[in-house]
Amino acid sequence: MEEKSKNKISEEEKQFHGSSSRPKGGLITMPFIFANEICEKLAVVGFHANMISYLTTQLHLPLTKAANTLTNFAGTSSLTPLLGAFVADSFAGRFWTITFASIIYQIGMTLLTISAIIPTLRPPPCKGEEVCVVADTAQLSILYIVRSLRNTKTLLLGALGSGGIRPCVVAFGADQFDESDPKQTTKTWNYFNGYYFCMGAANLVAVTVLVYIQDNVGWGLGLGIPTVAMFLSVIAFVGGFRLYRHLIPSGSPFTRLIQVAVSAFRKRKLRMVSDPTLLYTNNEIDAPISLGGNLTHTKHMSFLDKAAIVTDEDNLKSGQIPNLWKLNTVHRVEELKSVIRMGPIGASGILLITAYAQQGTFSLQQAKTTNRHLTKSFQIPAGSMSVFTTVAMLSTIIFYDRFLVKIARKFTGLERGITFLHRMGVGFVISIIATLVAGFVEIKRKHVAIEHGLLDKPHTMVPISFLWLIPQYSLHGVAEAFMSIGHLEFFYDQAPESMRSTAMALFWMAISIGNYVSTLLVTLVHKFSAKSDGSNWLPDNNLNRGKLEYFYWLITLLQVVNLVYYLWCAKIYTYKPVQVHHSKEVNSSFRDEFELSNRSLVDA
Repeated sequence: MEEKSKNKISEEEKQFHGSSSRPKGGLITMPFIFANEICEKLAVVGFHANMISYLTTQLHLPLTKAANTLTNFAGTSSLTPLLGAFVADSFAGRFWTITFASIIYQIGMTLLTISAIIPTLRPPPCKGEEVCVVADTAQLSILYIVRSLRNTKTLLLGALGSGGIRPCVVAFGADQFDESDPKQTTKTWNYFNGYYFCMGAANLVAVTVLVYIQDNVGWGLGLGIPTVAMFLSVIAFVGGFRLYRHLIPSGSPFTRLIQVAVSAFRKRKLRMVSDPTLLYTNNEIDAPISLGGNLTHTKHMSFLDKAAIVTDEDNLKSGQIPNLWKLNTVHRVEELKSVIRMGPIGASGILLITAYAQQGTFSLQQAKTTNRHLTKSFQIPAGSMSVFTTVAMLSTIIFYDRFLVKIARKFTGLERGITFLHRMGVGFVISIIATLVAGFVEIKRKHVAIEHGLLDKPHTMVPISFLWLIPQYSLHGVAEAFMSIGHLEFFYDQAPESMRSTAMALFWMAISIGNYVSTLLVTLVHKFSAKSDGSNWLPDNNLNRGKLEYFYWLITLLQVVNLVYYLWCAKIYTYKPVQVHHSKEVNSSFRDEFELSNRSLVDA
């Protein structure tokens, strides 16, 4: 058995080492990985940041329909990473999933740029006071088809949507750092800060340079730039192939989870064993999915432990692999428990995304009515207002990484300063303040409109400075720096190590659902706040006559309830317990090259 295990490990080492003896991974791989993510984010944000203007001014859609169109597309593109994660964790691996996804993404962006150049894909421009012609079904269909193609990045791997890059590039980057190596000074939480900083930098370029080009030069060039950038990013990412640490795909994680559920159901009538040490363990079959250590038994959800009870019907013989649809190891049972435990915490981030989504819709519409002139001849594009969100986020990340962690470390004794659960909690509180402030700013904006007799002149600039909107944009940026990065840390840290692409997909799924909740909320508020006199909280054509502040405060109230829910979930949450391998027979060589970060209950 020992000789067989060594031979297996040797083959896998040859597969991923090649002829080079240089240690794989580390900081040297980051430029290649970040280049891919920056360009992907540049393309997405460069398109989405100003799209509310494109839909309302070019396609002449009503405001609520345009807002829902954006959040629906954002939701769909954030949901599909589940498919890409499945492909990556099951058989393709993260590198090849990212590579093929990027190529398909490139094709979609090229088609999108072409569609923005052709005039027949848009209705005619508005003339004077005439009612604008709304885009017809054929023109909208072209937009939807092209945008669907833009998000279809993993067709070559049997997955649809934007699932190829988003879940894999985060986990792939984190895989490059081995915290068990004493020479490794960069920790995964440092990487997550750096990853999000690069995303923010790409956002900054998109909402300034690209939005300005779209508004003042044309959509063809404004979309052509990120298309070219995406092409260069594919080349850069593939160029780092020999430097990367490539972890072995360990089979479908969803199959393993279903196997545990099925075997537990089959043995549901069995009496639970009195001693957990009697439950079935097998380090050999668990070795490929437990490189950093086996998950140890926890008392929660004990009904699932029945999947690891050995019975006479299992007909277990020495050295034989059991039927995993009938009998599972403790490690595999704990994988399912970990995923279930992560669910409530992960779901708590949905409403923060719902609140954040309003920046690209109603907050942007607020900005369009304000005085955004910096000089007599130059004004900030409304789509660039999110630059304040991005700058606040980047500044917070730098402050957190360079100062706050060091200060907090003196009080908590934790290397990361505060836990990711505390970090998420801070983000929730700041997000609540952001939407509360947004409501009061809208009251101020409408008050100025009333003073100048502009209530019924929705297209006339309200003489109020755009600076009034900076607090709500900035607070959302600070909230994102705390909550979203903490969310990423949580999913990566607490997920079973063989399911980390899947965990990153769950992060994007929370974003997806948050956008869908925004769509649902806007639709319900628009429907039930309508009155017989035509007034509405969220009017389609005249924001000055609306009650947008009520909508912001409704989101604030929902977030307060969500914060209470989160605090309860965080209080009862059980961290993933890991026992480091000490066996040299099966796992020693795996650890030498591939061991991922191991965190005990206390360290987490």
